[in-house]
Amino acid sequence: MRVELVNTGTELLLGDTINTNAAWIGQRLAALGIQVTRQTIVPDGAVIRVAIAEAAQRSDVVLVSGGLGPTNDDLTRESTAELLSLPMELNEGVLGHLNEYFSKRGKPVSEATKRQAMVPRGAQVMPNPFGTAPGLYFPAALGEMLGWNAHIFLLPGPPRELKPMIKNEVEPKLREWLPDGGSRRVLYLKVTGVGESDIVEAVEKRLECVPGLDLGYCIRGGDVDVRLAGAQSSVDAGAAIVREAFGDCITSEDRRIIEEVIVQFLTERGEWLATAESCTGGTIANRITDVSGSSRVFGHGWVTYANEAKQQHLGVPAALIEKHGVVSEEVARAMAEGALKNSGADHALSVTGIAGPTGGTPEKPVGTVWIALASKNAETWTMKRFSPGARDRFKLLTSQAALDMLRRRLCGIALRQ
Repeated sequence: MRVELVNTGTELLLGDTINTNAAWIGQRLAALGIQVTRQTIVPDGAVIRVAIAEAAQRSDVVLVSGGLGPTNDDLTRESTAELLSLPMELNEGVLGHLNEYFSKRGKPVSEATKRQAMVPRGAQVMPNPFGTAPGLYFPAALGEMLGWNAHIFLLPGPPRELKPMIKNEVEPKLREWLPDGGSRRVLYLKVTGVGESDIVEAVEKRLECVPGLDLGYCIRGGDVDVRLAGAQSSVDAGAAIVREAFGDCITSEDRRIIEEVIVQFLTERGEWLATAESCTGGTIANRITDVSGSSRVFGHGWVTYANEAKQQHLGVPAALIEKHGVVSEEVARAMAEGALKNSGADHALSVTGIAGPTGGTPEKPVGTVWIALASKNAETWTMKRFSPGARDRFKLLTSQAALDMLRRRLCGIALRQ
């Protein structure tokens, strides 16, 4: 199945808005075993007509996002109707939705907004409970006179409106059209602490020998997603190979990121986490608190960037810093144990390192970091990592290593040095 994306919006071309829709759609379709063959971005205005026509000539499905609003440069709906020679008609159902939507907000429906209730004859309305512009589906038969065989979907641009419409309206149709849509399975094994090249070296040749297995990799947020797709038996065989090689490094098999996994573990155990961060500047705490429900498991977080802060808030002895240096196993340990004591939590993570680009020495170059985990009734774990590069990348990889240290303790898995 050949699927193309046509993204509309001058703001996308100017760089004012990042096109997250395309990435999200690509991931959703990949989970169905569909690879997007082409993406096109065009500015607002009449050029959208050309883009849709070109995509429809070479594709089975065209997904168009944006340009369905009330302004004079929102021309996606009108351009598609002109291409297919379809008259525009007032849709009472859409008009009723608009009246209800604005009535709840104490506003009248403007004449410009009523344009969104005009629907090309033959197009099917896709409800939009999260906005005003409905989606529209044009069956392939409407383009037969032009020599097309493409199903065309017009989708709203805002992600909060587009994503539910993709899930509820578009994906069910795509599954119907896939010859193996009912039997195909996709599994994402999220591996952390192992580089993509190491994964390839260890398992790729064996995975390539599994009949009917589609294989892919994606580096994302400090993890490597190993994507296995095909019949259930093929996916099971591939997953067994990856688990055998990297079972202790697989943080999830359902696309959850590590902080979501940790919040779930802590919630199930009724335990609390505290953090004491220096070089990451609160990144670990931020990642945890980005997860819904984290208030049940996270109560204290310190950003002790200065040595004085480590001494005052965590009880790290000045003599310890003087003797071993602030970036040391001893200081990381003292930070974690101080956070555990002062917070009353069940676990406390600490990090101290050199994010750079300045501040390094031959003995402790930029990218050096010590991580510690103190837990009630357990020995304190410490480990050293070296992640040179940009500051944001250093913070990401350091926070990832710290969270994985905690995951291993919660799962009863040995620390990977």
